[in-house]
Amino acid sequence: MRADYVIVGAGSAGSAMAYRLAEAGKSVLIIEHGGSDRGPFIQMPGALSYPMNMARYDWGFRTEPEPHLGGRRLAVPRGKVIGGSSSINGMIYVRGHARDYDHWCDSGATGWGYADVLPYFKRLENWHDGGHGGDPVWRGKNGPLHITRGKRNNPLTRAFVEAGRQAGYPVTGDYNGHQQEGFGPFDMTVWKGRRWSAAHAYLKPALKRANCDLVRAFARKIVFEDGRATGVEVERGGAIEVVGAEREVILAASSINSPKLLMLSGVGTAVHLTEFGIDMVADRPGVGRNLQDHLELYIQAAASQPVSLFKYWNLFGKVYVGARWLLTRTGPGASNQFESAAFIRSQAGVDYPDIQYHFLPIAVRYDGQAAAEGHGFQAHVGPMRSPSRGAVTLRSADPKEAPRIIFNYMAHEKDWQDFRTGIRLTREIFAQEAFMPYYKHEIQPGSDVRSDDELDDFIRQHVESAYHPCGTVRMGKADDPMAVVDPECRVIGVDGLRVVDSSVFPRITNGNLNAPSIMTGEKAADHVLGRAPLPPDNAEPWMHPAWQTAQR
Repeated sequence: MRADYVIVGAGSAGSAMAYRLAEAGKSVLIIEHGGSDRGPFIQMPGALSYPMNMARYDWGFRTEPEPHLGGRRLAVPRGKVIGGSSSINGMIYVRGHARDYDHWCDSGATGWGYADVLPYFKRLENWHDGGHGGDPVWRGKNGPLHITRGKRNNPLTRAFVEAGRQAGYPVTGDYNGHQQEGFGPFDMTVWKGRRWSAAHAYLKPALKRANCDLVRAFARKIVFEDGRATGVEVERGGAIEVVGAEREVILAASSINSPKLLMLSGVGTAVHLTEFGIDMVADRPGVGRNLQDHLELYIQAAASQPVSLFKYWNLFGKVYVGARWLLTRTGPGASNQFESAAFIRSQAGVDYPDIQYHFLPIAVRYDGQAAAEGHGFQAHVGPMRSPSRGAVTLRSADPKEAPRIIFNYMAHEKDWQDFRTGIRLTREIFAQEAFMPYYKHEIQPGSDVRSDDELDDFIRQHVESAYHPCGTVRMGKADDPMAVVDPECRVIGVDGLRVVDSSVFPRITNGNLNAPSIMTGEKAADHVLGRAPLPPDNAEPWMHPAWQTAQR
């Protein structure tokens, strides 16, 4: 079994890559261990908490005991299904801030500045603003990925944006357009009431072409001949075989599995690979390093009126929501319910937002466990640019064994300062007049949790991953000893091998990572095809005119 290009992973970036390569007439084989995305748990946006907690759809990774979180082991959901994590995520669409990509470029990822990536975001988007405002000049209208907005008909959802305005923050019509900073509506990858994953947008259209096929198999390692990647060793139906690549092998297996596959194949730190008896192909000490993520807290309040989604949080309510969605693709099940967002700066002197909010009109966890019986609401608050870094390393040379994952969360004092600030700013927002008709009392952290030490105890016990791991195969200049891929996503030190997923990010972007991951697949496809990149778009994003002296 052979093709021009062999892609490992049918997730966000891999699906986009397959679509563009097949569209260009190249033969493509996509290796995917996960199964079908059929079924309401994935397709119904309101059921988002289910697939990421199901072994059928999730690789089931967990961190090692995190030393700064009291030894807690946190879940690291990664999609084991066509569409990858875009089939189990919260469907939130965030490009990131312009300055994120300028930092990439400045750190060695030449050609990945904001002017360079903006045309690719436009190429991938089919944006529907829902009548909520925003400048269409900044958005794409003809791409494969449908991006919509919820109806925002819950009074709590509207109150959050108004409370932000009352607290002195700007209101933005489109945080993915001219102005990220401020309070406004969330974008979601939902179309006609259904999750619009990378599988729907890219993979399934690609597979309709005669030159693109899906190989259901478990990838064991990359096969090299004289320093060139020539295929992928897979296990399928109990047998081991090689899927051959005439031109290139492309890893798009996630920021956890891509570095794992590189190390199993002999690309990594010499000392680490020698420990497991793996023959070296290329000594790249950056493989598995630079692991980053976003953490978040749920700041929850009880509601004084029965206006939250809690009215559906019972057997009858869930049956009603599910039945309505199955029959009409409408109702509460047709939205992820994250319909209001905010990006703010934590203090004066921070040049662009470093705190993100997801607002939800119910008090509940991602795992579906309600914090308190009754109506409530919550803001997920999280710093965007933690200085802490972790690593993905091998546990053994057995491809079936999960790697060791440690993020080293909260390793810096700045992490603690940022979270304390985030809690206090959230309390201030909830105290605004817009919430007074609905606010009853604080559920968590609780009104008695005030001092730095008390807040730190709450953070240590309750902080959760926002599920945005990235950075483990960092992009940079070829002479950078810690870079793993060059600015065309080619693995340094070998031929015929690229990595194209969130693992190549030099630094985590502002917000959720699905959009930047798809953009990476789109842009890297032009590099693979040897095409000139799309012309730069030098549109200037909004920056707070008084950012040096004002926090809002």
